[in-house]
Amino acid sequence: MNTTVPEGIELAKAVVARSAEVPAEVKLIVATPFTHLVPVAEVVKGTVVGLSAENCADHAKGAYTGEVSADMLVSAGCEYTILGHSERRQYYGETDAKLVEKTKLALGAGLKVILCVGENLDEREAGKHFDVCEEQIKNVLYNFTAEDMKSIIVAYEPVWAIGTGKTATAEQAEEIHAFIRKVVCEEFGAQVADDLTILYGGSCKPSNAKELFAQPDIDGGLIGGAALKADDFIAIALSF
Repeated sequence: MNTTVPEGIELAKAVVARSAEVPAEVKLIVATPFTHLVPVAEVVKGTVVGLSAENCADHAKGAYTGEVSADMLVSAGCEYTILGHSERRQYYGETDAKLVEKTKLALGAGLKVILCVGENLDEREAGKHFDVCEEQIKNVLYNFTAEDMKSIIVAYEPVWAIGTGKTATAEQAEEIHAFIRKVVCEEFGAQVADDLTILYGGSCKPSNAKELFAQPDIDGGLIGGAALKADDFIAIALSF
């Protein structure tokens, strides 16, 4: 919940202006608040920059005042939506069951899904981080097919490393990313697991991006605060 619409448009323009510096194999996506989607879609139209929403509703349409459906997102110009972000889980009680419904609707509307998983500080300190991530993956993704998985990206968020002063090391991040790939492999096979894009989402910034992205199972970043400055966002993209 950052930037006004004019500020968001300017940020998107700044990202587009520098996007040519980024290698073609690095995919850039901007994820904006609902209010920004239509004008930002115009900014990124015809460029290499993709557009994502930050969430979508768990119903297709109807009397759900204040909600935004997957079809609405597509009509606004979206290609992607983020689902299950740690803040949605923590503050708005989003459950794995609800995320199954959201993912079905998003995929059915033609969106690609960026599904977030990850453990909080208590779970990490209790040594439950593998169990938590495995449960979230199984509860949501095991409801889908190998074909569906072609339109799904997983983002690992160590919730304990976001705004707490604690930082996940590249080794800790890689360990979980490799584990997530293993859990996906068990259900869908090696090809789907190998093809799956897994993003790291825990305070990734220009100073640590290169070390994180050097890990074999970290395919990119779900960037938070650092994405509010175009130069920082592009610097992270240039860290591959």
